[in-house]
Amino acid sequence: MGAVQFRGFPGNREPPPPCTRPCYPGFTLLFSCRLFVRHRAAVPRQADVDLAVKAAREAFKLDSPWRSMDASDRGLLINKLADLIERDADYIARLETLDNGKPVKDAAGDVGLSVKCYRYYAGWCDKIQGKTIPIDGDFFCYTRHEPIGVVGQIIPWNFPLVMQAWKMAPALCCGNTIVLKPAEQTPLTALYVGALCKEAGFPPGVVNIVPGYGPTAGAAISEHRDVDKVAFTGSTEVGHLIMQAAGKSNLKNVTLELGGKSPNIIFADADLDHAVETSHFALFFNQGQCCCAGSRTFVEESIYDEFVRRSVERARKRKVGDPLASDVEQGPQVDGEQFSKIMSLIDSGKQEGAKLECGGERHGNEGFFIQPTVFSNVEDDMRIAKEEIFGPVMQILKFKTVEEVIERANKTQYGLAASVFTKDIDKALRVAHAVRAGSMWVNTYDVFRCNAPFGGYKMSGVGRELGEYGLQQYSEIKTVAIKVTKKNS
Repeated sequence: MGAVQFRGFPGNREPPPPCTRPCYPGFTLLFSCRLFVRHRAAVPRQADVDLAVKAAREAFKLDSPWRSMDASDRGLLINKLADLIERDADYIARLETLDNGKPVKDAAGDVGLSVKCYRYYAGWCDKIQGKTIPIDGDFFCYTRHEPIGVVGQIIPWNFPLVMQAWKMAPALCCGNTIVLKPAEQTPLTALYVGALCKEAGFPPGVVNIVPGYGPTAGAAISEHRDVDKVAFTGSTEVGHLIMQAAGKSNLKNVTLELGGKSPNIIFADADLDHAVETSHFALFFNQGQCCCAGSRTFVEESIYDEFVRRSVERARKRKVGDPLASDVEQGPQVDGEQFSKIMSLIDSGKQEGAKLECGGERHGNEGFFIQPTVFSNVEDDMRIAKEEIFGPVMQILKFKTVEEVIERANKTQYGLAASVFTKDIDKALRVAHAVRAGSMWVNTYDVFRCNAPFGGYKMSGVGRELGEYGLQQYSEIKTVAIKVTKKNS
């Protein structure tokens, strides 16, 4: 049994196809320059998940090659995986674009971020340490950090490669074994990285990739009594289901990174050109398909009209088209379901009285492309101001005072990210500390580094990923107390 168990989808090393042709046995990927059509794949059964979990459990047995491996050697394996991803960077970036629709230059950036994440956690492998504790009495007491065990990981379709790295790297660093389910819309790079795990030399059963649908493969992982932890990135709705499944089964450890409706606050004293360009990026990056997108843009009253004017001008310049073209900024939405949801919310904005400044329609005559869209005169109770659109739709709201905008920014069920633009350090710190969100950016947006934690407040999630904090999600702390004849300091 290999290190990676492909349940019906063995990968190969052929270049991603520029036209219709088989890519992996069992399904076909169809692509044209302006139209993405989803691949067809066999649906894994409960038995396939059971096989993957069984392989992971076998690899996690006491005294197994994986459990008995030196921590520094685990780090070497993870670094080897990073080397292989870097070796095949162009291939993987193109594969990600074919599968997801994001511009290939953005996919190339995702490859680089993934490599850095694996290398960061490779360096942590032999630096995870417990403590000695001077408890009362004649005892020697210490703690040790142990792997949780078999970890189920369910990743989304918006950043497939990066999310796989965020999940797998810390889990492997801590010595866990993995059963990972990629999103049914975007399984290709996950499968390819799985093949690279085998090439890197991970022992059999350590990494298992199970493509499939959420209600089948995802539910089976969440409910499985031999899975010790589940980590999920995706919608808040599905996060509820995973928590329920964990509670009904074996009370497994759960980490969730869920939805957001992040406030992006622009004060009148901000550098306006910088604020406009960064706010554009904060919303439109990755076709607007970001959980932490700056999707509620609050602008101080005195500069509101000028900010709207410049934002509309920038949105109209955004180039939409073939994501394999080097100058394209925006590709298609991931699939027809997402396209329809976005168009429905755009219609709701029109009906509820927001002013459509630009966009609001399909781009072109085919495919799931949407015009960059900007709404002004948006009110807090409108659907486009409350619901996560997950598309290229910017909502610009007006405010007057610091206290008002803090209150409105916090008036949401979400708390994933936020930002503030101002030259006043006191104002920046006041907002940064008052807004309830897991990440707060000042005069910038979407700053992600593998050594800084990320996660949400409220219904945006449970736990943190990345950095040293991310290791805590994949370790158990054991306290050991030993009776000694006589204790000495």
